Amino acid sequence: MQLQQLQYFVAVAETRHFTRAAELVHVAQPSLSQQIRALERELGADLFLRARGNITLTDAGEALLPLARRILADADTARHEVQELVQLRRGRVRLGATPSLCTGLLPDVLRAFHDRYPGIRLLVEESGSHDLVRELARGALDLALVVLPLPAPAPALTTVELLREELVVVSSPEAPAPGRGGRTVRIADLEGERLVMFRHGYDLRELTVAACRAEGFEPEFAVEGGEMDAVLGFVRAGLGAAVVPRMVASRSGRSLRVTALARPGLHRTIALAHRSDVAPPRAARELQRMLLER
Repeated sequence: MQLQQLQYFVAVAETRHFTRAAELVHVAQPSLSQQIRALERELGADLFLRARGNITLTDAGEALLPLARRILADADTARHEVQELVQLRRGRVRLGATPSLCTGLLPDVLRAFHDRYPGIRLLVEESGSHDLVRELARGALDLALVVLPLPAPAPALTTVELLREELVVVSSPEAPAPGRGGRTVRIADLEGERLVMFRHGYDLRELTVAACRAEGFEPEFAVEGGEMDAVLGFVRAGLGAAVVPRMVASRSGRSLRVTALARPGLHRTIALAHRSDVAPPRAARELQRMLLER
């Protein structure tokens, strides 16, 4: 089994067309078809059902596809690892992070990393923890900042706790203060308060909704479905209040009113994760060190 054959197989699986797949990998279509047939002979199973104008995966093809993607991703990682120079003058780091961490934690750390290693390309994927765990598992990321606990069942990942982050309530200074208008607000005081809520699958949404339900009420949404920047913008416009990390609120300046949650408050645990079966590339390990020592 050759990496080239797996590359051709993945191209056909994703395009469902032999000619378009050949164009995608820059090879003549007869050569691609020949390599696919050779791969099928070696595996002892057909990978595609070939009907005129309709290419579909067989059960064997469906089983091979995620493995082939992971093998190709690992090979690509190995290629970049070998190409890195001793002094880390070139290379790349593929980092995943939740939108709130991209806004709050990462800017200062990435600036320090870039100042020290200007030749290293930083590729940042912004998404929720569920999506980042999936991308780590298939080899598309070197590191990811995720919220614990990991979604179950989680693939084999190594996690190192990075920080415990306090959550606060933000609102427009021109709108009435949430709750009773004091220096702190209880979760119970948010009953009847119109909230700006993140999209489904967003860690902060799940945490906030669970906290409200624990107090015996369903939160009321003025607007829902946004990412971090959109949520903060809606709050500034006076559409409602939102529960966000203090790190994010602190960067908003005077454009938002920040109200602490009364004890015990709400917190979330942020961890740095990578695959257990593959060591991160050297540049990623250096970024990992800087994040842990920040």
